[in-house]
Amino acid sequence: MNLPHALQKAIVCLNNGLLVGVPTETVYGLAANACSEKAVLRIFEAKKRPSFDPLIVHFASFEAVKPYIDLSGFATEHLKELMQLAQAFWPGPLTILLPKSPLIPDVVTSGLPHVGVRVPAHGLMLELLNALDFPLAAPSANPFGYISPTSAEHVSAQLGEQVAFILDGGRCDIGLESTVLGLEHGEWTIFRKGGLSLEKLHTVLKNVRVHNHSSSNPKAPGMLKSHYAPRKHFDLLHREALLEKETYAPDVFFLLFEKNLPKQSTKQQYLLSPNANFSEAAQNLFAFMRLLDALPACKSIVAEFVPDKDLGAAINDRLRRAAAQDEPKTNLSK
Repeated sequence: MNLPHALQKAIVCLNNGLLVGVPTETVYGLAANACSEKAVLRIFEAKKRPSFDPLIVHFASFEAVKPYIDLSGFATEHLKELMQLAQAFWPGPLTILLPKSPLIPDVVTSGLPHVGVRVPAHGLMLELLNALDFPLAAPSANPFGYISPTSAEHVSAQLGEQVAFILDGGRCDIGLESTVLGLEHGEWTIFRKGGLSLEKLHTVLKNVRVHNHSSSNPKAPGMLKSHYAPRKHFDLLHREALLEKETYAPDVFFLLFEKNLPKQSTKQQYLLSPNANFSEAAQNLFAFMRLLDALPACKSIVAEFVPDKDLGAAINDRLRRAAAQDEPKTNLSK
């Protein structure tokens, strides 16, 4: 197999049980051999991730997923819907929780009987997965609880020597983690809002519940309440509340959706998408949060909610968790 040097190096590292930063369309992952308990434990150690927070496992195709799951207890209706989901959204930003087979070590799922699986939509990552004899466990490549990385440079800056190699696949196209979907009490349920919107899921599934409450003991990856957070003070308000205040201190910077605040300096304001484009806003979210967190002039960050539709629902989810709050401090929306 004639592979580029970078891919060959990543393969050697992973075959030797080491950690590799990998690109996906959502965010960069910290990857290790999902079938090696020793390699997976290195992920938890490098990220300082609690052992009760399960990992997502990445595969090259739905066919490659099958040996690692056990669908013997699946109802015919759910099996049909699963096939439709895989056909419609894989490769793509959808993780599906499925009963695991013994090939997946318990450390990957934090002892839970289900494993989150997905097929990423990134050419370089798929090449890597196709060249390996095992799938990759790969949570976001950042210290636990911090802002997720959307470029190779982000991975290098925050994990450095803890990663044997970083496979640079450019900037992430989506910029938000995958949507996590699974069955709960016989109903398809979103456990984490993400890069696949509810509206798109509805094109395949008529009925989908949304798990809006985070947990300190998650059933699925990405369900912790406080997450994706900058180190600086971070507030989250509706625009009406932001407009009520005449002036803010010069060291307060704003993360806004499409429009500046008219009474504040434009130098203190960062717009996720001046064209009100949800995809652009999602792609910029973590990069702008990281930029503000590193900006010496910025001592405090104030963000506004975006419209709660399309990818806006997932953006708001990340903003809430960055502010570690379930409800907005001030809700003046109609």
